[in-house]
Amino acid sequence: MTPELPNILTAPLASPAHGSGAMPPAVPPPREGACPLGVCDGSGFTIDEQTNTAADCPCRAARIARVRAGSLAGRVPRKYRGVSFDRPPVSDIARVAPQQVQEIRRYVHNIDENLNAGRGLWLWGDVGTGKTTLAMLVSQAALEAGRSVVIHSLPRLLNLIRGAIESEAGMVGFLERLTAVDLLHIDDLGAEHTTDWVLEQLYSIVNTRYEDERAMIVTTNLKFEELMEQLGERTVSRLVAICGEPLPLYGEDRRREFPAPAPPA
Repeated sequence: MTPELPNILTAPLASPAHGSGAMPPAVPPPREGACPLGVCDGSGFTIDEQTNTAADCPCRAARIARVRAGSLAGRVPRKYRGVSFDRPPVSDIARVAPQQVQEIRRYVHNIDENLNAGRGLWLWGDVGTGKTTLAMLVSQAALEAGRSVVIHSLPRLLNLIRGAIESEAGMVGFLERLTAVDLLHIDDLGAEHTTDWVLEQLYSIVNTRYEDERAMIVTTNLKFEELMEQLGERTVSRLVAICGEPLPLYGEDRRREFPAPAPPA
């Protein structure tokens, strides 16, 4: 079913690898237990009645990934649920960054193809330019396609790692579950104060995703050179291999366009 970076920043934004074409009409998420592709009866298998044999449905790998991910599998935060290309704030972002939004459209239009190939996205820009909103569009599309997604800011993800080290399953089990998801969404990459421990954990996550050809979508306020200095070349080079060239977003902080509510009298 289709349903918290060199001069990379001046490179063309369109990428043939992410497909092309306009967005199809919005498709509602499949009912619980149903095949997201509409192929099998929800069991994960298709039956050939002539030969009386069973075969894996294309949805089976995603189902297994969701089970392996367990409690890690995330949901789109309430603020971003229902976000759409057709209304603000995305329609407002499209007026100042049309190429970037069109690239997100292409990625979403080919969400299964991109996730199966382990292709991700990298959104870079100043505070309040719409990076998180656009990234949530992608994560929402992946969830609606029946894919497993983990969504966390980097500080939150590191807190989970600290907890995993002390848990019965341990760090290895946590990384295995983190690797199993189809899409890992990290918001605010570079927001955490870097220590040797932080750098090593982040490298482990990125490298494991890289080796298993699993997609990531990341957002950051830091420029490529700043990330290289803060995170190290080996981590950033793997991020580039997974996510490709960053989509830059410029402009004013859109969060400041809305006045704060007046305090109660």
